[in-house]
Amino acid sequence: MDQQMDAVVFVALGQYEITTRPIPHINNSNDVLVKILAASICGTDVHILHNPPGVIANPGIILGHECVAEVVATGQAVKAYRPGDRVVADNNLPCGTCPACLSGNANLCQNITSMGVHIDGVFAQYAVFPDTALVKISPDVPIEKAIFAEPLNCVMGAMKKLKVMPGDTVLVLGGGPIGQYFTGLMKASGAGKVLVSEISDFRAEFALKQGATRVIRPDREDLLAAVLEETKGVGADIVIDAVGVLINDALATVKNGGSILLFGMNANARQEIAQNTITARGLTIYGNFIGLNTLYNTVNTLENNVVDFENLVTHKLALKDFAIGLEAMQKGQAMEVVLYPFE
Repeated sequence: MDQQMDAVVFVALGQYEITTRPIPHINNSNDVLVKILAASICGTDVHILHNPPGVIANPGIILGHECVAEVVATGQAVKAYRPGDRVVADNNLPCGTCPACLSGNANLCQNITSMGVHIDGVFAQYAVFPDTALVKISPDVPIEKAIFAEPLNCVMGAMKKLKVMPGDTVLVLGGGPIGQYFTGLMKASGAGKVLVSEISDFRAEFALKQGATRVIRPDREDLLAAVLEETKGVGADIVIDAVGVLINDALATVKNGGSILLFGMNANARQEIAQNTITARGLTIYGNFIGLNTLYNTVNTLENNVVDFENLVTHKLALKDFAIGLEAMQKGQAMEVVLYPFE
């Protein structure tokens, strides 16, 4: 009989169970079996368990995709990793053969498979990754710091597109985890001011700790007026929608000739925009989906202390206490919930 491990399994619409599953095996020559040292709950996990769901997942899979792990065993073709190595991972596995992959846009793969959504993820004690999804990270980096590698990797994909100049004023719409990552990275990239628009007192406090110059409360003050006040009437050089429904706020607050980055996602939302605003004001609008060849840079960023998001860890829980962390995320009372499968 296969050895068993603890796991959080997606059962059906809005339902999960904490149960046991067989420890996975190496089936392919480039497979790497890892021990999960820590995993964290992402907004995607919350969306999967919404009813109706915001993200469609396959019933029966192990949830979770953000982790820090240790290599246990490798397939015969694996050369870069050996048992004992500490690694972080990109859970999005491109096919490698579709037009998007072959043109250098693997993040837009037509057949992409996501661990924790389509196939088994990391809310368990062990997992198997292809070696191409892994990057080593120094064991000197605390687990509670390294755990940010996967979500930070997605934001790093957007940072590659934005040409941040020293002294730029950046407006981040939304102070959730993604907004916090953008805040830290923009400060590290030389932005003169980073303004964060956020209605939650809880999230506003974290944004200030992350280096936000000012948190604008759009439920209490006029967003455009506040941005114009901070930019001498010009508008923000860069506006980032970290929510997924705020393009009109971005269009209103960006300067002529400025850039807008659309990052947050909400497939059910619809907005009406005046296209002429974009044309007549010479605006550049970027869309970004996950990271593209940025995990190595992400690890370097963490190892060299360019940014430190460890203060965003609000909950440290055993895997069996997943429900506590999920509820805190659902209620907006958590930023980063870290789960420890062996506690």
